[in-house]
Amino acid sequence: QVQLVESGGGLRQPGGSLTLSCEASGNIFAIIGMAWYRQTPGKERELVASINRGGAINYSDSVKGRFTISRDNAMNMVYLQTNSLKSEDTAVYYCNAHIYTSTSNFGEYWGRGTQVTVSS
Repeated sequence: QVQLVESGGGLRQPGGSLTLSCEASGNIFAIIGMAWYRQTPGKERELVASINRGGAINYSDSVKGRFTISRDNAMNMVYLQTNSLKSEDTAVYYCNAHIYTSTSNFGEYWGRGTQVTVSS
């Protein structure tokens, strides 16, 4: 069994910052890719940023230059530093990971999400 647990969400004023964290635990053989998605009511979940085991990073155009994704492979953690927050960043942020639980078992896992609200 694998669990992803997010933390760090909250309320910030426009222009503020937050750091989101996600820890993967359980029966983990290797974590390949980790990512952050976000979703607002009535909209599809969208990719915010991703990082693979080698450190290759991808950002959505809407957060490029403002958000920074990083990971700690030894601790099975991924982080999202969010700066210059805008009201349109308000969403539930989900941690995502592609994980081998053995040499032959591979799956995609999601956390339960953490709310980020940007409002004055």
